[in-house]
Amino acid sequence: MGHLKSPIHHRIDTIFVHVTDLEASIKWYSKLMGVEVKEGDRKGPIYTFAMGPGRPGLTLDNHSMDDGYQLLPSNQPLFNLSTEDIHAAYEHVVGMGAEIVEEIETFPDLSYFTFKDPDGNVLMICDCFS
Repeated sequence: MGHLKSPIHHRIDTIFVHVTDLEASIKWYSKLMGVEVKEGDRKGPIYTFAMGPGRPGLTLDNHSMDDGYQLLPSNQPLFNLSTEDIHAAYEHVVGMGAEIVEEIETFPDLSYFTFKDPDGNVLMICDCFS
């Protein structure tokens, strides 16, 4: 398959999740993913979690610079986070008090469930069997 000419690169650099309270969301997402965030690690109105070499970042944005911005949470997952143990991941999310949207669904090649972050954005955890 040939390449069409475009000034836009064929990659995703970061995925934005829109939040209302950046500090609280940084703590919630760090607990969700088991990632340590050091105090003073943040500069500016956004925070990006590095998600591994060659992978897009996960950027939390509270739009503190945008007067009159109104958060409209995503009601469908725009990405998934990975696990190798869907049931342990489910218990972790439930233990954090998150609202489950879809219970665990299992298919021959994957299992997943969806839930809401504190702002109502729907997220997905997926165990893709190899």
